[in-house]
Amino acid sequence: MATTSPREVFEAYGKQYQRDFSKFLSLRGEEMVSGGRMVLSFAGRTVEDPSSIDDNAYFTILSQTLHEMVVEGIIKKDDLYSFNVPMYTPCQREAEAIIMNEGSFELWKKDVFLLRWDAHGNTTHDPFFDEKQSAKLVANRVRALTEPMLVSHFGSNCMNCDVVFERYSKKAAEYLLKHKSSCYTMVISLRRK
Repeated sequence: MATTSPREVFEAYGKQYQRDFSKFLSLRGEEMVSGGRMVLSFAGRTVEDPSSIDDNAYFTILSQTLHEMVVEGIIKKDDLYSFNVPMYTPCQREAEAIIMNEGSFELWKKDVFLLRWDAHGNTTHDPFFDEKQSAKLVANRVRALTEPMLVSHFGSNCMNCDVVFERYSKKAAEYLLKHKSSCYTMVISLRRK
């Protein structure tokens, strides 16, 4: 999903997330005793409309990196357009609605916070900020999440992940100089009914 994706893509991902999260809650509900507690922490998005803000810019940078590799003939256009990262970040209202509708748990506490992409405060006003070092940390994080999917989809013969994430790191450094880089993170404490 990206801010430019068609509405149908957002709807399909949202419906799949609803099914998956409901099933997860249902199965955890079967395992837990009444009164048992569960704390969940997951990435979310700050707004209800997923097309309005790029809350997952670190994946947009990956998309841009792969697109440049298509233009240079390193990977095939059809391979890029058939590649999807199976990730959906709900807004807080969506997550809460699924919890209530599924019915196994009571929402006990909730909190949201911004988690930096890297371990550093990335601001041009910080004299210790090193965008290249921060970008390398971000690239390593995204690589850990996506390398198995990239190799599986594109094949190890045509996908040199060292090259991909070296390019990614350069793009991320440019991004970090211009933008604050935080992930919207939700923490939800649930109590089994």
